Amino acid sequence: MSITIFSKPQCVQCDQAKALLKSKNVSYEERVFDVGQPKVDGVIYQDVAVFKTLYPQAKTAPQVLLNGEYLGGLTELRQHLG
Repeated sequence: MSITIFSKPQCVQCDQAKALLKSKNVSYEERVFDVGQPKVDGVIYQDVAVFKTLYPQAKTAPQVLLNGEYLGGLTELRQHLG
């Protein structure tokens, strides 16, 4: 199972999603939405406009891809992991 989580800085729901994945021992790749924050070396940033073009249904953070397919946000991740 391959999970990519798109998060944004200082996002409580993003932190909850990452904690949930860690609690289930599920590894994931994180990409951070570029919202004008100072950049950190080693972090992969995602342009928000490009993401919304690819996934117009995405309205909040986090957003999750499962095996390269759009899963949804925190609610859908919780449902998927049971």
